[in-house]
Amino acid sequence: MNTMKLHPALDNGIQPASADFTGGTLQCLCATDKVEVRIDAQTMYNHACGCSKCWKPPNALFAVIAVVPRDKVRVTAHGEKLAIVDEAATIQRHACKQCHAHLFGRIENKNHAFYGLDFIHTELSPQKGWSAPDFAAFVSSLIETGTSPAQMKAIRERLRSIGLEPYDCLSPDLMDALATHVAKQKGLLPAA
Repeated sequence: MNTMKLHPALDNGIQPASADFTGGTLQCLCATDKVEVRIDAQTMYNHACGCSKCWKPPNALFAVIAVVPRDKVRVTAHGEKLAIVDEAATIQRHACKQCHAHLFGRIENKNHAFYGLDFIHTELSPQKGWSAPDFAAFVSSLIETGTSPAQMKAIRERLRSIGLEPYDCLSPDLMDALATHVAKQKGLLPAA
């Protein structure tokens, strides 16, 4: 058994999505007066993220992040406890001011390729059936958070052993979407 701790949702066996799942709630980690966010959609592009900005549970190397349409996300309880972690960041992460869990991240730049998608942590949901992680992004960024470069080969091997291809950026499909957006903005591809 491998003892390397990537993230509880990965280490404890990746759970498959439920075919009829249509959403649920996210809750912060506070014992009382929990921030609650309603998600009215199944998630897409669920992945392990090694970047230094994403919230991670204690002792986890990675965050687990998925996206949903922005119009399917709404704060339903204790929104007064939310604050944006870094207003200058591309993804404005809304976190509980008390427990510091990130409930959702939002891109406000209407010219960004991912505008209209919110980033969420399904591990904060009591419901089961969310889409399963299917790749790992920004793996090299773990070094920026203090992980020894000597560990990177073993981390990539562990990710592959659980079925997650490691990338040092986003997955090829998402990188293609970003590049397509830029090419359309430059008039190099049709805008349709």
